[in-house]
Formats: sequence, structure tokens, C-alpha cells
Amino acid sequence: VKQYSPEDLIDGIIFAANYLGSTQLLSERNPSKNIRMMQAQEAVSRVKSPEGDVQTLTEVDLFISTQRIKVLNADTQETMMDNALRTISYIADIGNIVVLMARRRMPRTASQDCIETTPGAPEAKKQYKMICHVFESEDAQLIAQSIGQAFSVAYQEFLRANGINPEDLSQKEYSDIINTQEMYNDDLIHFSNSDNCKELQLEKQKGEILGIVIVESGWGSILPTVILANMMNGGPAARSGKLSIGDQIMSINNTSLVGLPLATCQGIIKGLKNQVQVKLNIVSCPPVTTVLIKRPDLKYQLGFSVQNGIICSLMRGGIAERGGVRVGHRIIEINGQSVVATAHEKIVQALSNSVGEIHMKTMPAAMFRLLTGQETPMYI
Repeated sequence: VKQYSPEDLIDGIIFAANYLGSTQLLSERNPSKNIRMMQAQEAVSRVKSPEGDVQTLTEVDLFISTQRIKVLNADTQETMMDNALRTISYIADIGNIVVLMARRRMPRTASQDCIETTPGAPEAKKQYKMICHVFESEDAQLIAQSIGQAFSVAYQEFLRANGINPEDLSQKEYSDIINTQEMYNDDLIHFSNSDNCKELQLEKQKGEILGIVIVESGWGSILPTVILANMMNGGPAARSGKLSIGDQIMSINNTSLVGLPLATCQGIIKGLKNQVQVKLNIVSCPPVTTVLIKRPDLKYQLGFSVQNGIICSLMRGGIAERGGVRVGHRIIEINGQSVVATAHEKIVQALSNSVGEIHMKTMPAAMFRLLTGQETPMYI
């Protein structure tokens, strides 16, 4: 088997092929290899012309690198398709046919390219849109192997960027390492634990406001929704005794707030003034987010920036994002030391010199300002 060097794959290699067409399938998130193979065959049968018919072919150049897979029209060199490598879910070669399966990018609000089947269906049962591109080439097997190799090289680059030398790892450790780099404050586990999810009924007088302040959960959180930041003394929310500061509000009277702008959520809550009963679905969360960043060495950048103690930008896919850092959060504590009254330079210094495990506590900046009396609450 021809093996390309990592350098070749980083620069990219090109194969000649014929493009036969594309088709869309629905699939579970992580089906077995057998199911993937059946999906590939289904795609081929949809795209290939019946025996005897003339197949419409487009001659293409297939460009494969550790970053992306591009399909160029061989004559005009126009880009017909451009997929980031990480969006490719599966690659199959069947004889001289290659099938590329890519996750369909849908707007984030469509709950991460997932189309709901039944509400509350377990993650694995949800259906995702897959787009299958079908090509024909004498090098079909080599193309499939090269894409597999591009994945492997991209993965090694990723490990190196996180301070791990791929040569030091056995195959098993290799797959384990990525699984241990999961979110520390694993939001998904928290959100999927039914003990943390509650449905509440609040009683209130007609014309009375709910008596709450809400803020955004912060970019980087697994479910973009609003957080209860303050409650008015003696208001319906506080009287109920059922809510706590930090609770994430998923829906109100069956209207989902997930992914909606803050102003829209505030409008929905203000619209409840004449109701006497309000149904809330919440996930009870501590008001303070615990962050754990694993930084093997100073040469790995933390991947976020801070302004006046507030996290103002975050590098996607970096060690900070995996550790639970969120944009718009105020850092309260670093490695057990409060930084509430610490000067900006000192905070930056403390972070840039930290290695190993960096523990932080953060909370949405708007909530912090309310709790420290820097802002007057506007109850709704």
C-alpha cells in the first residue's frame, strides 16, 4: 500500500476521479460500520444510472489534506465542493467507487445538525442529515486509504498541539486520550442527568411580575439559554422557594428559550404578567461554573483572553474551551485564590504562568455585577 508522508498530507494530494452525484440520507449519530457500509451502498444505488443508461460523469480532481477535502472541476478548476476534514463521518470504497459521507451543516439553532425525531429521544436515536458524494476512480482504494491517513495525521497534529507526543502512545492509549479530554464540568452529563432537570409550577397574582433578572449563559456553554441571576424579595419566583440563582431556564409555559436572544427571552417573560400560573422547565446549576484546564506546558496557549477579569474571547477547540471556559464570564477564583479584587495585570500574569491543572471558578459577568451591587436589578 502506498503510504504518503505526513508532509504530503499536510500540503495535500490530488487524485483524478469522476463525480457521479450526491444524495442525502438520514442517519443516527454513530452507527456501526455495517450500517455505514449499507448507507454507502444505498447512496451508490441512488446515484448510479440503471444498467444500459449512459452515466453522466464530471471529471474532477479530488484534493485531500489534513485540513479539508476539496472537489475541483478538472477542466475549469472551479471548486465544486469543499468539506473540512472533521465534517467527514465515513469513507467507503466499493470496487472502483468511493463514497464520502459528510455531516450536513445546519444552522446551530436546529440543535446541532440534528432533526428531532421524538422529543426527549436518547441522543443515539436522533437522526442527522448526511450528504453522500459518490465518485468513480481506478484509485478508489488508495483514495479511501489516503483520507483515512489524513485523519490520522490531523489527529497526531492535534495531539502535538496539546502537548502529547503521538509516538509515545499505544493504539489504545491513543483513543483513550481524546476521551479523557472531554469537558471536565461535563455539561452534557449534567444536562442529561434527570435529577438536575425540573418542571415547576409558580403561582402568582394577575398583573404581578415574576420578579426575576435573567442573563445569558455565555458563549461556549453547551446549551445557549438564560440563567436566573436575581430574584425580587417577596416576588412570585422568590416566594415559591423552588428556584435558585444559577438555574438555567429551558422553557416557560412550553415555549423553549434555548438559543433565543436575551431580549426575546425577556419579552416572553414580560408577556406573562396576566397569567396566574407559570410553568418552568429548569436545569438546576450552581451559579458558579467550575473550570479545569489541562495545560501540559507553558508553550501551549491557553486559548482565551481576559479584559478586566471578564473572558472576552475563546479559541474554538482549544484546551480552554474543553475545560469549560465561557465568553462573557467573570473569573472569580484561580487555583483557590479569589481574584474578585485583583488587578487585570495580576490575573493575566497568574494565568499565563500556570501549568498542569488550572482550576477556575467563573460566573456570567452580568450576574457578578448584580451580586456585588455594581448594578441595580431590573426585575421582570
